[in-house]
Amino acid sequence: MPSLASIAAEVGVSRTTVSNAYNNPEQLSKALRERILAVAKARGYAGPDPMARSLRTQKTGAIGVVLTEALNFAFEDKASVDFLAGLSDIRDYSLTLIPDGASMHAAIVDGIVVYSVPSEDPQLADAQARGLPLVVCDQPKDVEVPFVGIDDRKAIKPAAEALVRAGHRRVGILTKRMFSEPYNGEVEDVSSADLVVQRERVLGAQEVLGEVPVVTRHLNDPDSAADGARELLGLYPDLTAVLCTTDSMALGVLEAFGETLSVTGFDGIEEARLRGLTTVLQPNRRKGEAAGVMLRSLIDGRPTGPERIILDTDFVPGSTVFEV
Repeated sequence: MPSLASIAAEVGVSRTTVSNAYNNPEQLSKALRERILAVAKARGYAGPDPMARSLRTQKTGAIGVVLTEALNFAFEDKASVDFLAGLSDIRDYSLTLIPDGASMHAAIVDGIVVYSVPSEDPQLADAQARGLPLVVCDQPKDVEVPFVGIDDRKAIKPAAEALVRAGHRRVGILTKRMFSEPYNGEVEDVSSADLVVQRERVLGAQEVLGEVPVVTRHLNDPDSAADGARELLGLYPDLTAVLCTTDSMALGVLEAFGETLSVTGFDGIEEARLRGLTTVLQPNRRKGEAAGVMLRSLIDGRPTGPERIILDTDFVPGSTVFEV
């Protein structure tokens, strides 16, 4: 049975060097690492035992990700998928997804990223109670832990301003989930929403557009968006434009009403760019990467740099706003 020690002896290096070929490849020259791996492959050696490494280092090699949505909804949200793709770039760590309702205390992880949950979400309190390195992304924005996000209120304003420049004065806002509890319908008191990201986007748009009507849908998908747009038009039939707080919703409105309404989105997902949607591009993947770098530094006990990272966004003019 080949072992780390036998491979080291055959190659003529230390056991630490063989271990580094698998776990810290940047510490070896390319030629030496390739020679070690070639000998290991020839002898049928798969590498150091990850369980033994975990016992030795007292680390699991996993980070937990707390989501506000059930897994099936999280993977349907393209912005969330981009975020997770960026977070997965963290070196030497895998992701353990902790969807809403899962037991935080059962998660075997070295640190936790909380992604876009309400301030009063028990998962957030449970994550803080674990005492592990912790990073919050998007929301809540006022928690006293390292944070990565964007200025949602500021970011959405260029989309609203584009509608105003095109002459639109009768605009409706369609937003995804604004409340922890499921609710579909018109929102008369935006300030009561407990999901801060959507609330801030709506308030930012209203600072430009005025007190325009708002309808929310619990699900962030094209069918829900089309249904929400029908509700908006049923309540306010003279609307000429719908400002959506996500691209997924905007694509649904475009599919149903693109010939008669101007539409804007938010996120900058690939489908929106291909469709020519007027939108706001937020760096979802870079947000995940930044959270991963910050968390890895906390796990390793190294300085993290700024404890609050606010990333820039870009307005994408697109072709879905027409003049009236």
